[in-house]
Amino acid sequence: MAIEIERKFLVVSDDWRVSATPHAIKQGYLAREPHRTVRVRLRDDEAWMTVKGPTTGISREEIEFPLETRIAHELLELCLEGLIEKTRHELWHGGMLWEVDEFHGSNAGLVVAEVELPNVTHAIDYPVWIGKEVSNDLRFSNSQLARRPWNSWPEGERAGVKESTLGD
Repeated sequence: MAIEIERKFLVVSDDWRVSATPHAIKQGYLAREPHRTVRVRLRDDEAWMTVKGPTTGISREEIEFPLETRIAHELLELCLEGLIEKTRHELWHGGMLWEVDEFHGSNAGLVVAEVELPNVTHAIDYPVWIGKEVSNDLRFSNSQLARRPWNSWPEGERAGVKESTLGD
């Protein structure tokens, strides 16, 4: 089984837009329990199912396999309430692929960047547009944003998060 090692950050400016390649994503969850999630994702004209195990620090087991897009559309109809719609912008910085997710719908206004690492101690060259790290804040996991969208958070909770920057 593959291990996903990922760090997640809030984004504090639009400087990343210059060299990013966008992809439309729609995803839903067939299961979103504390110790496992089962996700169906459409990205442009491709589809996948992903099963993720429990998170330990910034790591977790992950199995992902392709689906026919027709099957993915059917499975999205069976998903739990709360679909995620976002544009994922991919760009390279410091020799690493960064994915900046610009959320839509009930999560509109939230922009989060992720970077996958080869190991948990791998050094990162931080782009200037990176803000506070939220890797260990479960509220920012896509499965939790599907259940409790960003725009349902009290204004004070959202404002406190947005004001933080890297190093806080």
